[in-house]
Amino acid sequence: MKNLLIFLAVLFLTFPNYAQNLTKHSVKADESVESIAKLYKISIADIYAANPNVTSALVVDSILVIPDLNLVKLDTLAVENEFDSYKIHKVRRKETLFSISQKYYVSIEDIKNHNESLQHEKLKRGKKINIPVFKKIKKQTDEGQFSYYTVKVSEGFYRLEKKLGLSKELLLSLNPELENDGLKFGMVLKVPKSAIKKIENTFVSTTSSRDSLIDLSPKNIALLLPFKTKSININSLNLARKQLRRDGYINVSTDFYSGVIVAIDSAKQLGISVNLDVFDTNANAMDLKAVLNQNNFSKLDVILGPITYENIDLTAEYFLSDSIPVVSPFVKSKSSYLNLLQTIPDTEWLRNKMVSYVKTDTIPHQTLIIYDSKSKATANYLKTAFPSATLLKSKFDKKGVEQFYLKTEDVQNVLLPGKTIVFLESDNESFISNVTSMLNSMNGITRKSRGRRKIEREIILMTTFYNKSFEGLYVSNYDLSNLHFHYPSVNYNMELSESFKQKYLIQFGTFPNKYAIRGFDLTMDILLRLRNFGTLFENSSNIKTSYIANKFKYVRQLNGSYKNETGFILKYQDLEIIKVQD
Repeated sequence: MKNLLIFLAVLFLTFPNYAQNLTKHSVKADESVESIAKLYKISIADIYAANPNVTSALVVDSILVIPDLNLVKLDTLAVENEFDSYKIHKVRRKETLFSISQKYYVSIEDIKNHNESLQHEKLKRGKKINIPVFKKIKKQTDEGQFSYYTVKVSEGFYRLEKKLGLSKELLLSLNPELENDGLKFGMVLKVPKSAIKKIENTFVSTTSSRDSLIDLSPKNIALLLPFKTKSININSLNLARKQLRRDGYINVSTDFYSGVIVAIDSAKQLGISVNLDVFDTNANAMDLKAVLNQNNFSKLDVILGPITYENIDLTAEYFLSDSIPVVSPFVKSKSSYLNLLQTIPDTEWLRNKMVSYVKTDTIPHQTLIIYDSKSKATANYLKTAFPSATLLKSKFDKKGVEQFYLKTEDVQNVLLPGKTIVFLESDNESFISNVTSMLNSMNGITRKSRGRRKIEREIILMTTFYNKSFEGLYVSNYDLSNLHFHYPSVNYNMELSESFKQKYLIQFGTFPNKYAIRGFDLTMDILLRLRNFGTLFENSSNIKTSYIANKFKYVRQLNGSYKNETGFILKYQDLEIIKVQD
């Protein structure tokens, strides 16, 4: 535990505090929060931060505290970006605006704003673009004085002012994104704590929601992750960082953990207190057993982790008799422990979701199934679902060795004019590259008839099993985009809200990746289920929730375990990935 604490201290830094000067103001009859803010040249948010018990309806002769923003607490300082210079980036094969934004830690919006051509042109390989470089400046924030409110159906600015006592101007000041996005159902707004008599439930349900809080007690969570502190040189920061970059387990664990930390901090704003214990499993069963046997877990509400198949089963079995929920963040166990919640949907469930999506298409089309020997079972399933479909299997040589390619004539002989949905089922990068390149060359073939161009083919590429091979070096994103490639996904990594990115950036010095986001989403879901239902089992199951990039709906299986049965249908379009179905 000592080594773990030292290791985490290397990763996460804290800030000291400084003093703040204050001025007192006596409210006059004709004054408002807005006019007083203008008088002292501060924001409305600054006044509410310094006066947590004040609403927009001011009382005459009451005293307001006016902060002197020249001297502030360092722990209320946020980092804000100010443009400094440019880096020049030459677009490489398979790069998208999203991948470039992640590489340089800038938003897609920032890249577009500094490259006028990208406002109306697609990203092209070889193109040189400007990457804005920002210098960090300090800006006062006031998170501690605020809470959050989820916008209900049919709630506009007028209703919110009547309900919360907050003017439109104040809401715009606290939530700048409203200027562009407007007020929408489901939005989470930052509001003064004093404006809310009770924290509204941000728990999104497709069935019914509960306004009352069932369990207000502190939540006790144990996090079991392979930080592998035994192998980390804690005496050298440079060596530690090199080891972090090389080890996949450590990277995933630290990123996931950072998301957990942000979620716990956000949960505090909702009145949920959390006791978190973090343990290092070192990615092996012997170390995990030592952790389980040497510590007292009797008061736990939930175990989050581990992240390997062997260890998740070992942990679920260990806590089975105590009925302590064990939540698997990344792996799908084949075991049937009654206390196990698997957060990753089954491959079969995702496959069925994809088939159901295709069957909703009422436009007449041909179906073509291209597969390799490893995906024969999936091909047979698809043939059953689409009896009229044509099957094409990868080539074999004379010795019976699979070569993972098709000839052009193989596809041309079965590809009819009109719309064709092609299922490509494989995890072989060479085969995927061969087929996608070939299909793209055949897509949209035209002919001239009486001076008019007529489209003969429209090919839509799909798969029921998205894997890393589709992201391979030799698989063209241009081909996938032109073929409007569809696939089922566990998550949808949409562009993050600025507020979340900034909060994460301030705390960890970088933008969150998919593992950090999953840590946040999963932890928030667990805490809200425990608060609102008191359990992660029966009362909480079949409730569908949605967060930044992940959804959760746990359905009890015949074997007794609980599995998440939610997902997305995504597609490539204009070199970006968009959501087409929840």
